[in-house]
Amino acid sequence: MSAVQPILSLKSVRKMFGPHAAVDSIDLDIAEGEFFTIVGPSGSGKTTMLRMLAGMDTPTSGDILLKGERINDVPANKRPTCMVFQSLALFPHRTVGQNIEFPLKIRGEEPQRRKARALQLMDLLRLPQSYYSKNVMKCSGGERQRVALARALAYDPQILFFDEPLSAIDYKLRKTLEKELKDIHRETKKTFVYITHSLEEAMVMSDRIGVMRAGKLVQVGSPHDIYSSPNTRFVSEFVGDVNVIPVSLGSDGLLHSSKTGEKFKPPKAPPGFRDGHLVIRPEYLKFLSHASEADNAVTGKLYNEYALGSRIQYQVRVGDGVFVVEKLRQQPFTGKLDDQVIIGWDAGDAILVTD
Repeated sequence: MSAVQPILSLKSVRKMFGPHAAVDSIDLDIAEGEFFTIVGPSGSGKTTMLRMLAGMDTPTSGDILLKGERINDVPANKRPTCMVFQSLALFPHRTVGQNIEFPLKIRGEEPQRRKARALQLMDLLRLPQSYYSKNVMKCSGGERQRVALARALAYDPQILFFDEPLSAIDYKLRKTLEKELKDIHRETKKTFVYITHSLEEAMVMSDRIGVMRAGKLVQVGSPHDIYSSPNTRFVSEFVGDVNVIPVSLGSDGLLHSSKTGEKFKPPKAPPGFRDGHLVIRPEYLKFLSHASEADNAVTGKLYNEYALGSRIQYQVRVGDGVFVVEKLRQQPFTGKLDDQVIIGWDAGDAILVTD
């Protein structure tokens, strides 16, 4: 984060619904021009948080600051912000151009200026100019997403909020729109605040990610930090496939696992660590010819394999547990199902978390 004053700040923000804290004492700074994504499971508080940022709800306590000015009680239509909803909220009986121009019409701009700006935004959003007079409901789902974003940009907001806008779109189109949103962010240099339940989506687009759980921000960091250095078991498992082993630190300096009955050479432990979990990403596990080829090794049975495009994922059963190993397709493992195999990892490729 820069030393420059953030465009948006939350100071001990809390939102209560009866005795329940939907958002619980959040402190957060968002930099101007940043793509910041809030992720979390259903019920984690991310939508409530976004509604407060956009002015559709007010905090029970704490302050929301826009460029240092308190905006808790400023209604949504008086803020220099705009929301792109999951439902898109387009006018179904109007054309693409009329939808995009709507905020400019409300502002009282002349028709020629409105059309020029709409066509400019259509170019930016990769919508053919011939669509200007097309009924918006005759557009595809992806095209309507672009129209909704063009209309939001027509407001010329300082901050754009996104309420899971890609959640109802098929996988292939969603992947395309994720990349386009990131390109548009770069081109417009606007501040984007985005919520999603998909960490994969967040990893593709974001400068920073905030992970929410039970109303709290449990970790904030770059996509690399969130993936490579999760600070809790919850964050590590939320990010994607992961191997989690309950361990305790013995007097011999090794990690003792009741799950596998093994002892492991530990990575750098958090201060005061005694009991917790060893976290190993599937891509850091290796098939070994001999246990001595890695700092840590376990023996198990190759149980299954799954083709995942450019990657192949393997399940290895070790005692009552299952390890997930991942390799690039061009480097497949040649073992057969039910073979006994040795898998291992180097200590520095794992992470210790306390809960």
